[in-house]
Amino acid sequence: MSNAGVGEVETRFFTFGSSGEPFPLSGGGSLDRVVLAYETYGTLSNVASNAVLVFHALTGSQHAAGINRAVPGVGDRWTDDLHVGWWEQLIGPGRAIDTDRWFVVCANYLGGCYGSTGPSSTDPATDRRHGASFPAVGFGDMVDADMRLLDHLGIGRLHAAVGGSTGGFMVLSLATRYPDRVEVVVPVAAGLGATALQIVHNFEQISAIAADPAFAGGAYGDTPPVAGLALARMIGHKTFVSLSAMRTRARNEIVGEALPGGYRLRHTLESYMLHQGTKFVARFDANSYLRIMDAWQSVDLLAEAGAADWDQLFSPCRHQRHLNFSIGSDVCFYPEEQVELAAALTAAGVPNRLVEIASDKGHDAFLVEPERFADDLRHALEEDP
Repeated sequence: MSNAGVGEVETRFFTFGSSGEPFPLSGGGSLDRVVLAYETYGTLSNVASNAVLVFHALTGSQHAAGINRAVPGVGDRWTDDLHVGWWEQLIGPGRAIDTDRWFVVCANYLGGCYGSTGPSSTDPATDRRHGASFPAVGFGDMVDADMRLLDHLGIGRLHAAVGGSTGGFMVLSLATRYPDRVEVVVPVAAGLGATALQIVHNFEQISAIAADPAFAGGAYGDTPPVAGLALARMIGHKTFVSLSAMRTRARNEIVGEALPGGYRLRHTLESYMLHQGTKFVARFDANSYLRIMDAWQSVDLLAEAGAADWDQLFSPCRHQRHLNFSIGSDVCFYPEEQVELAAALTAAGVPNRLVEIASDKGHDAFLVEPERFADDLRHALEEDP
């Protein structure tokens, strides 16, 4: 295996919809002009048969591999933590997603804040930020936008689509609504829809942001709702990382003395959680967070595809090969959810394999221990059907 990776990379931008044809959204709104920030790694074959589309997770970015030190238009939000690709250990020459063989594409979500059109980008009609006026977007809309990008790149059919967490919803949306455009389907630590526990946790995060006076109904300008967004991240983070991993990560000292109002930190775990919230505020936009939360709250694979049940949804996917990753310690997308997905695929006659990864790192294991996924992912991509 090469240790060099893909090296220095840069974000590129694809624009569509500026010819007078608005891009329709599932919530009833539309966008007159859409920009997608994306990166590619490897070389597209002459017949465009080796493309792998990778979807990032909730607050990820288009920067999946290599080193990218700045993204035009993103400014200080592109913090040092983002410079190395979030799947650097899996994407590159000789790695599980081998860029000597595969042409990898990853785009920032529509509605995101790392270069794609979203609440923090400029509305061409007003020459000001979209802000709170940015319309609701669903995961299906994000997939539709990525399909426009693939068309632009000359990719009619993907060899594979891979995505973790909320990116797994997008993998399944693509597989079921564009079944003839993908062969290998790999959702990682995902499920068939939002669970009751996810809905409750997400609503807590939404409420934390909305309750911050600085949020100002989404019209916060250059003064973001720091307290609300930090609290939202802490609420979410406890489902992404296992308690054992939190205890390991927490320093043996309390960093920071008190919260506003006078509460003094007493535990290293409090200090750890506060640090997670604080550093997140520096790199993410609150309105984008709410749009992605809303997409998660309203995800409905059946409705998107116009299917009456799971059998009708997955029946067009029988020519595909599915690898469904589960994480034993996951308390965000519990392993039972991947079992349910596998059962639905099997009932519909779709070839599939369920692999449970033994890790004590929780939901984020696919980000912090990607090597545990490498062999099965490589095999799924290279397997001769």
